[in-house]
Amino acid sequence: MSKSWVIYLLLCADGKIYCGVTNDMEKRLDAHNRGIASRFTRARLPVTLLATSRAMGKAEACRLEYRIKRLPRKMKLAVLTSAHPGKQA
Repeated sequence: MSKSWVIYLLLCADGKIYCGVTNDMEKRLDAHNRGIASRFTRARLPVTLLATSRAMGKAEACRLEYRIKRLPRKMKLAVLTSAHPGKQA
């Protein structure tokens, strides 16, 4: 059985937005806030969850993450929430 994956957006302490993909949002958010999830967020703690996508397969999630990371800041949240509605924090 395959796991469900989600794309997530974090708001960093310096106001930057981070986009990532995970199959365990609670564990990943904890790892970000402990400074062990990514170099980008490690220097910008604490982080706050802005939004998550609907559940999807890993390949689809990775493609969407790549697409979102290439967008300008003001479009990231709009694309995630409009194209893939899900839970918002």
